[in-house]
Amino acid sequence: MAGNLVERVWAWLHETFPERQIYIRSDGRVQFFTFGPTLQATMAGLSLIFLGWVAFATVNVIFKDRIIAAKDHRYQQMQSAYENRVADLQLSYDELNGALVSAEDRFKAKADELQLKQNTIMKFLDRKRQVDATLAALANTGIKQGPDTGAAEGSDSGDAAPGDGIEATPPAGAAPIDASGASDVPILTQPTPTQPRTAKPTKASFLDLGGAVGHIAGLLFGTSSPTHSDPLPAAMYAQHPALRILAEETDRVARIGTIETQLMARTQGEVAEGVTDIQSLIRHTGINPDDYTHRLNAAEGVGGPEWPLQAMHVEGIADAAFSNAFLRASAVLDQMNMLLVAMRHIPLTTPVAGPLFSRTSGFGPRIDPFTGHYSFHPGVDFAGPWGSVIAATAPGTVVYAGDRGGYGNMVEIDHGFGIHTRYGHMSSILVRVGAKVNKGSPIGRLGSTGRSTGPHVHYEVWYDDVVRNPSSFIEAGRHVFQ
Repeated sequence: MAGNLVERVWAWLHETFPERQIYIRSDGRVQFFTFGPTLQATMAGLSLIFLGWVAFATVNVIFKDRIIAAKDHRYQQMQSAYENRVADLQLSYDELNGALVSAEDRFKAKADELQLKQNTIMKFLDRKRQVDATLAALANTGIKQGPDTGAAEGSDSGDAAPGDGIEATPPAGAAPIDASGASDVPILTQPTPTQPRTAKPTKASFLDLGGAVGHIAGLLFGTSSPTHSDPLPAAMYAQHPALRILAEETDRVARIGTIETQLMARTQGEVAEGVTDIQSLIRHTGINPDDYTHRLNAAEGVGGPEWPLQAMHVEGIADAAFSNAFLRASAVLDQMNMLLVAMRHIPLTTPVAGPLFSRTSGFGPRIDPFTGHYSFHPGVDFAGPWGSVIAATAPGTVVYAGDRGGYGNMVEIDHGFGIHTRYGHMSSILVRVGAKVNKGSPIGRLGSTGRSTGPHVHYEVWYDDVVRNPSSFIEAGRHVFQ
């Protein structure tokens, strides 16, 4: 097969390039040159190559500028496409990096806010524990109540009637118990316009203040709702699932923050219930708790401009509901603390206590043991062993110590804020006028001096120069000291 092909090529070569001779005559001499098929084919090939090269060179020289321009154009297109691709990659990277930074910042902001809420709650609970400790201390200092009834070992008909020439003294204000301490929870607000010294802010000022503070707080803190719209597109989550996980964790932290807000609101409700209970106890004694705490505030000297609570925000916490609940709870806790301070000046115990003492005569109308006529008994009698110690039922200042007619040896104590107590028929007096006494301090010994039928102590409670039923105070104290 290969031999036939070679033979055919060789036959074609001889047919195309037959042998040729070139004759040359010079000086009568004739010469010739023979050109075989192979030489002719070789020379023809070389000629074609030469002509092709000449043609290429000619075209290259003539169209050189166009070729260069075309190459430059293609290069620029490739470079532009490359730069666009790099720019797209850089933009995608920047978007991803920005989304990641935004998600991290959002997560950190929610985590920081949650931590601030927890710290705020812990500080509030610390303050509440201090107030509870004050209440426990108040209960622990109470004298155990004696029985309400028993065998009559003695009675009296104290000759003092309501309004028995008691001189009203200015309230002896005592410094309130600083159960809350200086609050280290920073509160943010905006400056308010100048207000009158006695008037409350006008309605327009209130609206302007709330609107300005709310607008600025919105710019500073942004949306506080944990259910706000997702700032990242869904396509970003599809390309980068880690962002979705981070967003879900951020929403979970936000939901936990909502629980903290509910916890703060519930705590506020519990403290408010405690305030209501204390007010009920004070009211049970016959004293108006609002009027009584107003006296305490007047003695301490409090005041200042009235700012709306809605204009306040806890620094670093954008949740307005939490800030409002915390501030309300703080205000209620301060009110509870004030009420506890007020209760310290209210006589809620008996001057004597124990199984050896019995209540022999109550407050109100009775048959006088000396005359047998109807009369009014302005106190409560507690009979017991001669010489037993009689204790002050609340802290105060001794304003009378000595003999006083039907009272016999009597001690009168001013507890401040219009409250006085009297202790009569003592065998001996252990204090002097002007002495400061604490709750439970010994002030005398039980006896039967004055208008008395046997050893006992006659105990009275006065408020605003009006004699009150000591049993109401003692019964209220049972709820505190039980």
